[in-house]
Amino acid sequence: MEIIVTNESDIAIIAIKGRLDAVTVPQLEEQLNRWFEQPGTKLIFDLDGLEYISSAGLRVFLTTAKKMKARDGKMGMARLRENVKDVFTISGFIALIPAFDTLGAAQEAVR
Repeated sequence: MEIIVTNESDIAIIAIKGRLDAVTVPQLEEQLNRWFEQPGTKLIFDLDGLEYISSAGLRVFLTTAKKMKARDGKMGMARLRENVKDVFTISGFIALIPAFDTLGAAQEAVR
């Protein structure tokens, strides 16, 4: 798995490529813990490169959503592949974390 963190003005964008499962979750958690040490309140996950997500991966998104709510932040997901979007929809997470077809739409939503 590859994780690329960029910042566009005051919005952090975390792009995930590959598989997010029990083996790779610690890598993402480490990146997120570093980000949460900062005062940011706007976060977007760019999931265009995410090929697979397991229940362990979903747990990271749930934990992140809770932390963002606690800091009164805004969070979204962009460019989900169909199979990944299905997992978020079936699990009900799509109701917790807004999903957008484009990165631009996600950025507009969290501004």
